[in-house]
Amino acid sequence: MKNIVFFLFLIPSLLVAQKTTILKGTVKNNKKEPIINVSIKYNNKGIATDKNGNYQIRIPVNEEITLTFSHVSYRSFIKKITAKSRNAIRYSPILYLNTEKLDEIIIKDNNKQAEGIIKIDSKKVNNLIGANAGVENVLMTLPGVSNNNELSTQYNVRGGNFDENLVYVNGIEIYRPFLIRSGQQEGLSFINPSMVQNINFSAGGFQAKYGDKLSSVLDITYRKPKELGVAVDFSLLGGSATFENQFLDKKLSAITGIRYRDNSLFVNSKQIETNFKPKFTDVQTFISYEASDFLTFNFLGNFSLNNYNYTPISRRTRFGTIAAPLELNVFYNGQEEDNYLTLFGALSTNYKANEYLTFTGTVSRYNTQEEEHFDIAASYNLGEVDTNVGSESFGDVEFSQGIGSQLNHARNDLDALITNVQLKGAHKKDRKQWDFGVKYQKEDIRDRIREWEVIDSLGFSIRPPNHVGNNQPYTPFEGAITPYQNIRADNNVEINRLSGFVQYSERLFWNDNEIWYNFGVRAHNWTVKSEGETSKSQLTISPRAQFAIKPNWQKDMLFRVSGGWYSQPPSYRELKDYDGNINIDVKAQQSIHLVAGMDYSFDMWGRPFKLTTELYHKDLSNVNAYTIDNVRIRYRADNLTTAYANGVDVRLNGEFVPGSESWVSLGYLKTEENIDNRGTISRPSDQRIKFGILFQDYVPNLPNLKAYLNLVYNSGVPGGSPSYADVYQFQGRLRDYKRADLGISYVFTDANRQYKTGFLSKFKELTAGLELFNMFDIQNSITNTWVRDVYSKTQFGIPNYMTGRVLNIKVGIKF
Repeated sequence: MKNIVFFLFLIPSLLVAQKTTILKGTVKNNKKEPIINVSIKYNNKGIATDKNGNYQIRIPVNEEITLTFSHVSYRSFIKKITAKSRNAIRYSPILYLNTEKLDEIIIKDNNKQAEGIIKIDSKKVNNLIGANAGVENVLMTLPGVSNNNELSTQYNVRGGNFDENLVYVNGIEIYRPFLIRSGQQEGLSFINPSMVQNINFSAGGFQAKYGDKLSSVLDITYRKPKELGVAVDFSLLGGSATFENQFLDKKLSAITGIRYRDNSLFVNSKQIETNFKPKFTDVQTFISYEASDFLTFNFLGNFSLNNYNYTPISRRTRFGTIAAPLELNVFYNGQEEDNYLTLFGALSTNYKANEYLTFTGTVSRYNTQEEEHFDIAASYNLGEVDTNVGSESFGDVEFSQGIGSQLNHARNDLDALITNVQLKGAHKKDRKQWDFGVKYQKEDIRDRIREWEVIDSLGFSIRPPNHVGNNQPYTPFEGAITPYQNIRADNNVEINRLSGFVQYSERLFWNDNEIWYNFGVRAHNWTVKSEGETSKSQLTISPRAQFAIKPNWQKDMLFRVSGGWYSQPPSYRELKDYDGNINIDVKAQQSIHLVAGMDYSFDMWGRPFKLTTELYHKDLSNVNAYTIDNVRIRYRADNLTTAYANGVDVRLNGEFVPGSESWVSLGYLKTEENIDNRGTISRPSDQRIKFGILFQDYVPNLPNLKAYLNLVYNSGVPGGSPSYADVYQFQGRLRDYKRADLGISYVFTDANRQYKTGFLSKFKELTAGLELFNMFDIQNSITNTWVRDVYSKTQFGIPNYMTGRVLNIKVGIKF
């Protein structure tokens, strides 16, 4: 009887043993340390690791199961396993901390979302792939922000131009270079991304505490170091080094950054054969001294020297249609030598009067010395290409429509000195806050312009467009040669500005709904002095308001509206007309700006996502119409234009891939202007569609290998017009802008993966990677070269193509 009972118990055990096997192993973290209490589950069965990280669990044979390894402090890991026999299987996975993030860009709103301000994670800026890595490169991935020139850090926001964007570093406004014509001359952005702590950006409807511009605000704060750190980055495009530390018992902190940039890798990929020697150098430092718990002194300094030496040799560009292709061949003589020297220094004091009241006083000086010297002679041949496949001359130019030459000359020199003194204060108690400030600024600009162009077609010098009796080449003109365009001016301009603001903000609750509102007003008074004449004192008043509500709903949503009357008093560039003359009575451009937005946060696929939508409308008056060539803006200086801009921006960002942040952005814009009541036409910034994808990924079993993909599509903008031409007769658009950049990097060591011995133990961080710019080698253009057909008197706009496919190697080191 006992044997029977034993046999009955043995049969189920034998059956189970035949259908299952043992899976065991050890779960560790990336430091090779065992993890206790890791949950291992499949179906409804599960166990946990012991104090040594070991586990053992029975799994079925010849059946695929999905194991989930999870721990409250680590990212969950999923593994599919199929046991082929009853032999024991060993599997030991590695789990990574939840706090560990891939080096991606993460956009967070936090407390700024109610204010319509995007807060960008400054530590991730350098990882976004792009020809000009940095803060501006991140902005251009956002809807409503566009730039069709990968060599430039300038950007358009919602129909505005480059001059309509406010840029602050530690509360000091930063200015664009005055003489730069093309993106390849810019070199380095003023902002050093290795020194940045906070990045705040608003695309419109911003608060009164920000200055007097029409489009956007970029507010940058440089960080105060907490410990010793050295970072070095270098690539085929240049390099940078950053040093930071604390001194004097941690009362004094200092951070210094040095950068060098060489864009020849990009320029050599373009259609023009050149000798190109750019040298872009930048040194910045930020020093902070805490004299007491209530008093802090800060100094921000910058030295920048950009030397641009350019010698074009030849150019060959094919354009037109498949049925009627044309080819432009140009041979050059001469060169261009440009020098841009920038000096900047700011001394500020932060004083905490009491628990609620703080003051900040700042004195700063900005000096730019710019030289633009060139003499370039070009001989060109514009011809029809033979499209007959059977012809011996197939693909060659068989008939010349235009043969000619031109000589461009410039000796332009500018020296601008901008000095300002400002005092700001803030009183914050509970959920209420008052902000106020006053600022005096003096601008002293000395500008010498000597610029002319002579055009010759088939031996006949082309007269200026407004020349009386110009009937060339049919009737020769026997008088003196007159340049097609000739600008000569000596401008000494002094601008004095006094501005101030006051605003009130409050957060409160209404029936469990959280509400935030802000209202304020700015005032700006200025006078312009030029050639012994002084303009009348002009004054603008700019009231602004914002309102946001977060309903107590199950869904996480926030609604906001903002707007007001925005004014942009003229800068020196806006005072100067096409001929270089100064109009001291130019008025401030004005805009009524309305923005309505919504943020919706939700989970999808078990991961966080956020959908942001904004509608906007701008009604502009006293507009100073302009033309744009590459990044050079030329104003009419007459305030005889009205305009409008409206559109919608949408952005969806979240973890499309677990553990990494990606986003998709879409924007629609329409902006038109009416110059001197002649009817509405598209503005130069009328870029209807903006679509962008930033996708970031990593290899699941090799998470230190990361990939970054940046895709951009921008519909074409108006292609400009020839010099002195009527813009109403030139409303053709450039081709759509399409670009894809890919970056792949491997992290050998970082904060989450440190080594105690060996070569890698010497580094806090070591990364290396490849960057492939414009990987589909798409020909994008941002401007046209205008060539005249002597027979039909037609002017052809030949696209100036941007950079082609470029491969770059990049290494980053931190000690």
